[in-house]
Amino acid sequence: MDTIASVLEDNDLLVAFAAVGVLMLVSGWMSRGLTRGRLHGSAIAIILGLALAGWGGATTGGEDGLADLAIFGGLGILGGSMLRDFAIVSTAYGVDLSVIRRSGATGVLSILLGVVVSFLVGAVVAAAFGYTDAESMATIGAGAATYIVGPVTGTAVGAGSDVIALSVAAGLVKSVVVMVATPMIAPLIRLNNPKAAMAFGGLMGTTSGVAGGLAATDERLVPYGAMTATFFTGVGCLLGPSVLYVALRALVG
Repeated sequence: MDTIASVLEDNDLLVAFAAVGVLMLVSGWMSRGLTRGRLHGSAIAIILGLALAGWGGATTGGEDGLADLAIFGGLGILGGSMLRDFAIVSTAYGVDLSVIRRSGATGVLSILLGVVVSFLVGAVVAAAFGYTDAESMATIGAGAATYIVGPVTGTAVGAGSDVIALSVAAGLVKSVVVMVATPMIAPLIRLNNPKAAMAFGGLMGTTSGVAGGLAATDERLVPYGAMTATFFTGVGCLLGPSVLYVALRALVG
């Protein structure tokens, strides 16, 4: 056992990839078997990941979750800012600007409006709970946009790790709510065509939430909603730590 543990510790990054792969397989099975696809596997994976991180931190008394365990030390690299930002940039490179133009002004405005409104709501909620400095408000506001934009903004403006964790939690809650609520409200908002799906994805922004919700509504709408939701994430990563943060700092100091 000592030999096995030593080998795993020496290859901790490979162990991290394997652990994430197993977690995604389990989450996908839970999504299909327990929720019939209404709750996307990625959301379940995030919930399980947060639970495991909390367990790891409580067990070791450390601050890096499962990465505090030597065997899972590679999770600190795999979940670090370098690979996170690389994933965001690679996603943005996969989007064709000519495609989004087909949605016209509606798609563009939905993205801008979705980012700004989500940011403002998150910032106001943060202030209501006592986070009144510009860095915390911007980070939690960005997290209300998506759980990717929150950490990117928080890292850029120098927010604390606890605030960044809250931004991830805010984005996760939004993702789950969008997944569950989309099939229920789709008939009310006439979410039954590609153009409506693109506007919806632009307003909501959470790619996993929009994809899971549209999959439960009409699978044919998923690519359209996911496309503008991806642009939402890119625009949020650009505006969150720059224009929106500067404007917020001018207001609250």
